[in-house]
Amino acid sequence: MNRRGDFVWYELLTRDVDAAAAFYGDVVGWTVQDSGTPGIDYRLFTTAAGIPVAGLMAMPPGMPASTWLGYVAVDDVDAAAADFVANGGTQHMPPMSMPGVGRMAMLTDPQGAALYLMRSESAEPSASFQDANGATPGHFVWNELTAPDQDRAIAFYTARFGWRQEGAMPMGPLGEYKFLLSGDTAIGAAMGTFPGAQPGWQYYAMVADIDHAAARITAGGGTILQGPDQIPGGSYSVVASDPMGAHFGLVGSRP
Repeated sequence: MNRRGDFVWYELLTRDVDAAAAFYGDVVGWTVQDSGTPGIDYRLFTTAAGIPVAGLMAMPPGMPASTWLGYVAVDDVDAAAADFVANGGTQHMPPMSMPGVGRMAMLTDPQGAALYLMRSESAEPSASFQDANGATPGHFVWNELTAPDQDRAIAFYTARFGWRQEGAMPMGPLGEYKFLLSGDTAIGAAMGTFPGAQPGWQYYAMVADIDHAAARITAGGGTILQGPDQIPGGSYSVVASDPMGAHFGLVGSRP
């Protein structure tokens, strides 16, 4: 069972499932397999070691664009969802249970960033997210929040999930890049919005070779939006858009 505040799952909602499966398999090195969920085409991205780290499905009718979403563990989904709404969030999918998986709800925070709340039925902790210091390729290692009011967003999430904010990195006119921790693990950071950018969460997966992955992004019809840029610790990051328009991030080294 995951502790409250852990990122436990990631999910890509896309307008072309087959194209997304091929693109991310080439860029990140994931393989794709059917989840076996009755009545729905829900696929799993798995690492080279066969560990499922994310889901893949067609986006629902009326959804404006392909997107990645994260799932955060809570002790009581119904109570946590009600608390989100009571403190300015918006519920988009009410709490529901999936046998063998768990209970979940999808909401946006008061500034419009979307994510899922989840309580898993599994007794084993999720392996989707790993601490970047000891991560292996294919796992998610960073969760980045962009918010118009950075401090208000941090206060909202620390109160809901028990996270804490500790340390920051200056970003010039954009202010500070403020780090978020769950327990002793650095799980991500919050930053202000770029001009014209939408608030939301962006998720970074680890790759073995950042330059190779960047080349595969462009070869596969994606667009590099930023990077490769060196980050603290000596690794490099890339922010990109896949061919269907979903934004994602990569972290990796230059062997």
